[in-house]
Amino acid sequence: MLKNQENFWHTKNRRIFAEMKLGILFSGGKDSTYAAFLAKQEGYELICLITIISENPDSYMFQQVSEGDIQKQANSMQLPVVYQKTKGVKEKELKDLEKAIKKAKEELGIEGLVIGALASVYQASRVQKICDNLELWCFNPLWQKDQFELLDELLKEKFKVKIVKVAAEGLDESWVGKIIDKKVLVELKKLYDKYKINVAGEGGEFETYVLNCPLFKKEIK
Repeated sequence: MLKNQENFWHTKNRRIFAEMKLGILFSGGKDSTYAAFLAKQEGYELICLITIISENPDSYMFQQVSEGDIQKQANSMQLPVVYQKTKGVKEKELKDLEKAIKKAKEELGIEGLVIGALASVYQASRVQKICDNLELWCFNPLWQKDQFELLDELLKEKFKVKIVKVAAEGLDESWVGKIIDKKVLVELKKLYDKYKINVAGEGGEFETYVLNCPLFKKEIK
């Protein structure tokens, strides 16, 4: 009887959470896009993208993106975007992030936030604190996921991901523009064996842009 009661409450709570309206902290790259995909699979309602346009290419928090590139993805996902510009100064940029998330809550009614942090305690803890301050739930489905497993899952789910920036030993200009496929995975694993880089780019080794995935209505050219 007790076991049945536990199952009932687990199902009920899952249903309540699954009805939540979530914003996506979105960079245009594979991690934030895949996190949004997993949230959608769990039954959450995706309400909007939240994108920080940083002037600092070496920001501790944000991938440098262009508003135009994000808008192409947003149009394909049929979601509105809350944009927020920041100078990208460490810690100060968090105030700009909070401003954007607060705007999404007040104007679009989000009840939680999806993030794609893999292993960065700095990023995850600061976003969690902002969500706590704004009384929002923070959903981080990629946290501590194995880097090799993540890339394998992206290919399995037919994500078309382009490398747009590199910044690590072993990754030269020839890598920019490559689409992550099985051949590229083999090359990345070789670099991991030699240099111990994070093959998912979590350490800033490379940045990506998603051209197509199950969330998109059409591929971005």
